[in-house]
Amino acid sequence: MITGFWGKKIGMTQVFVDEKVVPVTVIDANNWLVTNVRTKELDGYNAIQMGCLRSKYIGTSFTPEMTKNLKKFFVLIKEVKIEGDMLEVAVGQTVDILGIIAQGDKVDVSGTTKGRGFQGVVKRHRFAGPPGSHGSKMGNRPGSLSFMRRQGRIIKGKRLPGHMGVAWRMMRNLEVVRIEPEAGVVLVKGCVPGHAGSFLRVLKA
Repeated sequence: MITGFWGKKIGMTQVFVDEKVVPVTVIDANNWLVTNVRTKELDGYNAIQMGCLRSKYIGTSFTPEMTKNLKKFFVLIKEVKIEGDMLEVAVGQTVDILGIIAQGDKVDVSGTTKGRGFQGVVKRHRFAGPPGSHGSKMGNRPGSLSFMRRQGRIIKGKRLPGHMGVAWRMMRNLEVVRIEPEAGVVLVKGCVPGHAGSFLRVLKA
């Protein structure tokens, strides 16, 4: 059994389920082809390698040349593990999302968060900041850095200003609200990491 698939985040919208509005994230699962098959006998584990076609090659038929020059034809190459017995998967076939997940399943969606640049402690770590009255001149500074009077070093792991975002994060146990097989998209309840157009890994919870 294939444990998941890779897709591209289109954005967020809302749908009606039982006369209630549900916010969903739309994930595009089109244009992913199987580029290699990993077996336990040769590689030590069972998995399929899949690639997302570049825009100028979308709609073209699969040729063996694609597997010899992956960077030319595919914008991203990823692997998904197979649990249990090895499936009959052929190189060049499209990834069937209906054979992996179904409506109502729970999935774990991982992605790279949006980049926020260099941020202070108030936005990066949600510090409360100084008092709003009584003439405080602290501003948004982090405050005391340590209690070492003699050594004068900063404690490891201290929350300080720095680069925010661009981190790999996972949202767990999200419900698959709807699957559109003709359009090749999956609607997952709630929000997921990343900006529109970023790649996401969807695994069965």
